[in-house]
Amino acid sequence: MTKRSSTKDGSVASPDASGQYPLFGKHLPKPPSEVEPMVPGRQHSHYVVYVDESGDHGLESIDPQYPVFVLAFCVFQKAYYVNHVVPALESFKFKHFGHDVVVLHETDIRKERGSFRFSSRPHKEAFLDELTGIIETNNFILIASIIDKARLRERSENPYHLALGFCLETLYEFVQEKHQDELPTHVVVECRGKKEDAELELEFRRVCAGENKFGKPLPFEVIFADKKTNSTGLQLADLVARPIGLSVVKPQQPNRAFEVLKGKFFCSGGRKNVGVGFEGWGLKTHPAPESERPR
Repeated sequence: MTKRSSTKDGSVASPDASGQYPLFGKHLPKPPSEVEPMVPGRQHSHYVVYVDESGDHGLESIDPQYPVFVLAFCVFQKAYYVNHVVPALESFKFKHFGHDVVVLHETDIRKERGSFRFSSRPHKEAFLDELTGIIETNNFILIASIIDKARLRERSENPYHLALGFCLETLYEFVQEKHQDELPTHVVVECRGKKEDAELELEFRRVCAGENKFGKPLPFEVIFADKKTNSTGLQLADLVARPIGLSVVKPQQPNRAFEVLKGKFFCSGGRKNVGVGFEGWGLKTHPAPESERPR
């Protein structure tokens, strides 16, 4: 005799066409925005931010081939991230590698290291085209800062700290627009080393304590993640940072990835101006080009 399945409320669940009973009965998992917080009374914003960088933030030796430092913030609406972005990247990994343990690193892909050894040029291009397609079709907001180290007048300034300040201020404008500025938003960054992480946390907390252009506390909390963490958001942030830098370093070079990213930047005109109005807004270059007026 087949045992019948009951839901938590005592009602009997019905099997599907194949005779299988639903795993959760009628009690399907709630989306992240509806789940009760771990700490009673503790609420968080609807967004999460993943951060990565491109280039060296040091000023002692500047690479003439890539004299910039780029910091990129990828901002995801949590429910959309869980239901669309994560499954898309996981499916991509299973298709190409047979498992989802591999961590996508732009440098390894570009230099064909480790798991990214392609059988031919067409194979690599097809892989990159599909990956670019995932970035293009999934929704997220991009906030980034490019520090032109060669033009930086004050040599005592830390490019990472400068970029961080710009990005946090712009992120605050974004959460204000979304009416999420009264709730804490987590900002996830990769660990870079004990000393570097301590300096970054100190700068992060300094900016969020009120040393910013608004002169007020910012509702952000920093989370440090190990470099080996298999986080979809961190991997996407890693993939977008270098194309942003190349748009300045080699503006005449074809840059399909950046063309896709133009439609992701936080911009002055909202959704009506997607792809335009982002320079000096969602994308800030410092020192600012002569053609870019500060707002």
